[in-house]
Amino acid sequence: MMTEQGDAIPVIRRLWPAEALLFRDHMLRLDTDSRRSRFGSSVSEEFVTHYAGRVFRSGSIVMGAFLDGTLRAAGELYPLSEILAQEAEAAFSVETEYQGHGLGTLLMERLILAARNRGIRTLQMNCLAYNRPMQKMARKFDADLAFDSDTVIAQVVAPFPTAMSLAEEANAEARGVAGAIFQAQRDAAGRVFEMFLPTPRAA
Repeated sequence: MMTEQGDAIPVIRRLWPAEALLFRDHMLRLDTDSRRSRFGSSVSEEFVTHYAGRVFRSGSIVMGAFLDGTLRAAGELYPLSEILAQEAEAAFSVETEYQGHGLGTLLMERLILAARNRGIRTLQMNCLAYNRPMQKMARKFDADLAFDSDTVIAQVVAPFPTAMSLAEEANAEARGVAGAIFQAQRDAAGRVFEMFLPTPRAA
């Protein structure tokens, strides 16, 4: 998939708890409208920071879309409750200048794969009524849309797991681990490089 941002090819992989700061920084880069679309209302930077710190402790699966090594979009899958083990909610966040390039669709494909392999049959997505891109994406996966006041609830049915779907996720997870290791090495090298940069003199 090519994008208009320097023809970068997105890397879609799972995020791990040790990468919580990458997720936080992505969420903090969302503008006001993007945050409202993600959370359903305006939220502060303090709220975003707290949310990013606890999302990996809630049993959620977080998929990320990286462009040129930077996390630009994320998809989250988390169970609605322990009782409703076959139902989960999916949520997405895409930084403004990277919207409209199919990142949400790629993330949704990975979340459905993760859901089906965990016995989750129904994915629910809540979005504001004016969030047409989200609704358009949901329709690509044959979602049932229910309009309620100023919100829309989309439900997608995930297929049953197969040996092929389990192998597909296992391969993707292996590639994701390799990607996380490379990302950590890349970030560490960047910090070392910054240590040797000359300090700007005060004017």
